[in-house]
Parts: sequence; C-alpha cells; structure tokens
Amino acid sequence: MQVPLLVDDFLTRSAHLYPSKTAIIDGDLRFSYADYQVRVHQLANALLQKGISQGDRVCILSPNSHYFLESFYATSLIGAVLVPLNYRLVAEDHQFIINHAGVKAVLVDYEYIALLDDIRDQLPTVEQWIVASYDTEQSPGWDDWDEMIAQMSVDAPQSPQRDENDLVSINYTSGTTARPKGVMLTHRNVYINAYHLIAHLRIAHDDVELWTLPMFHCNGWGGVYALTGMGGTHVVLRTIDAKVIFDLIAAHKVTFACMAPTVLRVILDYPDKQLHDVSTRPRFTLAGAPPPVVFIERLEEELGWHFLQIYGLTETAPFLTSSQADYVTDQKDYLRRSRAGVHGLGVDLKLLDDEGCLVAKDGKAVGEVCVRSNVVFKGYWDQPDETDRAIVDGYFHTGDLAVWDELHNIHIVDRKKDVIISGGENISSPDIEDMLYSHPSVLECAVIGVPHEKWGETPKALIVLREGEIATEKDIMDFCRQNMAHFKCPTSVEFVPELPRTVTGKLQKFKLREPYWDDHRRVKG
Repeated sequence: MQVPLLVDDFLTRSAHLYPSKTAIIDGDLRFSYADYQVRVHQLANALLQKGISQGDRVCILSPNSHYFLESFYATSLIGAVLVPLNYRLVAEDHQFIINHAGVKAVLVDYEYIALLDDIRDQLPTVEQWIVASYDTEQSPGWDDWDEMIAQMSVDAPQSPQRDENDLVSINYTSGTTARPKGVMLTHRNVYINAYHLIAHLRIAHDDVELWTLPMFHCNGWGGVYALTGMGGTHVVLRTIDAKVIFDLIAAHKVTFACMAPTVLRVILDYPDKQLHDVSTRPRFTLAGAPPPVVFIERLEEELGWHFLQIYGLTETAPFLTSSQADYVTDQKDYLRRSRAGVHGLGVDLKLLDDEGCLVAKDGKAVGEVCVRSNVVFKGYWDQPDETDRAIVDGYFHTGDLAVWDELHNIHIVDRKKDVIISGGENISSPDIEDMLYSHPSVLECAVIGVPHEKWGETPKALIVLREGEIATEKDIMDFCRQNMAHFKCPTSVEFVPELPRTVTGKLQKFKLREPYWDDHRRVKG
C-alpha cells in the first residue's frame, strides 16, 4: 500500500488525539488543537469561496503569528501553493516575487498594508487582498481575515486529488548573491524534513517551541509540521526582543527554539538574564551560518542550556545534517560541536572536488557539499536553467565548501564563491571569524578577500565593536597573529557600524566585497 505523504496529516493527528491541548500561544490568545483545526478549515473554505483553487499561489507577508500558522495548513488542504514572503524585503523585491510566482491571493499582516498598497497597481495577477488585523481598524480595499472566516463552515472542505510530489510552497531564497529564486518544495520534501526534526532534534509531545525563527524562512525549518504533528505547543514571538524572549521562556516553560547566530547573540548579551526564573533547560538549535564557538560555550556554561547545530538550505527543506552528541566524546569540545555534524536519515551526502571526485575524509581536504535525498527540492520556479545548474548527475550542488572526517562529520568552511585564495593557499573566512569572535571587543565580524598586487587577494576583517569598547587595527592584527597561522591573518582591518545580513543571519559578503573589486577592476581597466 502506498499512501501519499500530505502535510495535512500533522494537524489532523493532533486535532484528533489532543483536541483540548494548547496548540498556539500568541500574546494573550490561546488556541487548542481543535480551535486550530477549525480556523484552518474556515480559512480554506474562505479561500475556495474567493476562487482560489488547486495550484494557485497564495502569498503571506507577516511576522510570526497564529495567522501565519493557519495559512500553512489551509492552503495545502485545498491544493494551493503558499508563498511565504520575507517581511524585511523592500517593495521592489515583493513586487518581483509576487509577479514571478503569479500570486492570486495576498494574505498580509496589518503592519504591511501600506507597503503593498503602494505597489498594488503593479501586481496584475493578484485578485484577493486579505489582512490579519488583530482587531485594528478596517483597511479600505482589504478583507478582514477574522470577519471573513467567521462566516465559513467549520468542516473541512472537500480536498482535491493530490499527490505527495505536488507543491506545498514556493520559498524564495534570501538573495545573498542575486535576485531571489523560487524554491519549489513538495509535500514529500517537507514531510520527510519534519520526520528529520522529530528523529534528530527530538521534537516531542511535551515540547514547547518559542518561535524566534521567522516562520517564512523555509516553512520555519519544518517546525510548523514537526511540532504540530507531535502535539507540542507553539509560542509565537512577533519580534526579537531579549526581555520578551526570557519572559516567554520562563512563563511557558519553553523547551525548544530555532534561530540564527545573530539572535543567539541578542539573548547572550541581555544583561538581566539572571532576573528571570527559567525552570527548563531549552534546546537551542542554530543554523543559517556557522556559530562562533564562544557563543556555544556561553550558552551552556552561563545559562546551562543545551546547544544543537544543524545545517541545510532552503533547497533541502532544509535539514541535512546535525551535530550529534553521539559523535562527540567530550561535550565541552565546543569547536567540534559547532560543526555541521553528520547526515540525517536518508541523506546521501558527498564532498566533491572540482573534478567531481570525493575528497579525503581527513578534516583538511575541501570539497563542495553535494546531496541526494527526498528533502531536495523539485526545482526553481519557472527557472529550469537554474535548476539544471544546481542538480548535476542526480546530486544537488549546494555551493557550500566543507571538510569531513572519518566519521562523516562535516564542517562548513565557506561558500564556494567566498573562499579566499591567497598566494595559492585556500583560506576559510569562517575560521578567521571564529577566532575574531573570541576577542573581547568584537561584537560582529566578517572576513572577505580583497585584491592584493602580490598575492592576488588577502583577507580583510570588517568589525563591529561592542558598545564602549575601543580597539585599533594593530590590536586586531596582533591578536590574529598570536592565535593563528600568519598566512591566514587579515592584512587589513576596518571598523564599521553594522554588517549587511539576510534575515536568516547570513552575511551578505558580496555587498562587502563589491566596492574593493569594483575599484580594482576600474584600475585594471
């Protein structure tokens, strides 16, 4: 017997088994699993009434909210395709994505009405405009979400015939290098990914997850499905605020959270941590960028909480690897624990050189991470050439460079486009950044390759200092030379007020490199 893997299963199970259990905490609002399912049914019926049918694209532009959680299941139930939008993008980006995806209905949080109204006449495919208002004033030209669904049946609509290889969402990449690409994820992709979270991150019935991670980012890394399927509790966090985070962890006995390193830094730097009565030992899962080792040490030594590292991409739904305790004899070996770890169930992962050959498992030889798995995306929406470039000989080529050891532990050393080649030596910028983060004056840092007449390029460090701290270029360079091989050390240091990042915490190094290489090309030309 073969039954299609459809994401509806995750909510259906918990609504049947745990109807009275709290599913969602959103500010003062509480929704049981029965409530959650009813609102999903009502939204699905409302979308059908408004002419949304199987295959139609429905976008949502919103911070984390119970509305966002409802949109995942309501769209899949009727065979529509959800397009989660990054709320930190500018209007031009939203216009591109909505038009590129051919979105038919827009779901939007009240904070972003003006942004979309400004480009409304440039969105020819959009027919329906729906706002989640939280009881704010009505907005002309928008249908109020709660008023709309209040008129709908609470029963599940008749779902169309669906297959597990049908699209469940189109997730646009964060645009670290160019225009975002629409990553097509299927029911099967995200279903298997949810199983990975349950198996490898130990998502369980008693878990209470704090949504520090934006739900739009690759469907919340799968927590939307995994936690719901196990009957856990979603605690919604609308914006990142350290005090609110600690208040919520203490009040709701949070056990689990996913985030980028930038958010962990906010938590670690909060000065009043000890004023909060936290009775749980939350598991903090990090991804999006390699975390500084000092962050892990502070989390576990200062707070007594537990750290987990995972690695993946939007194109892989996203789970590929996790740093498992089974492979680390010494739990205080934070350097090893900061690595991407070992592949998950059903993930065929290889590190290949430029000739397509496996690199040695010696922790030194560098290769591109290439993967074959059920979590690998269906392709890029309306961009077959990009899909063909990314999937070669049955393997998705991630563009990430890594080393691995005899136990298959991988360590991401750079993006393929970011590796610094100085005088013939390959230099990993994350290695330098990791060391710089141990300097007491450094709040944030990025290392890039800049042109050099003799060596081709050399590392340059761009540093954001901690408030009230003072350091000079010589201080930083001396510190580097005392702590690492001299050929890896930055040859210049620049202090900047901030670094460009995507919402997932990834450094947009191309923005940092461009001025130096543009000037270099002009001089050469």
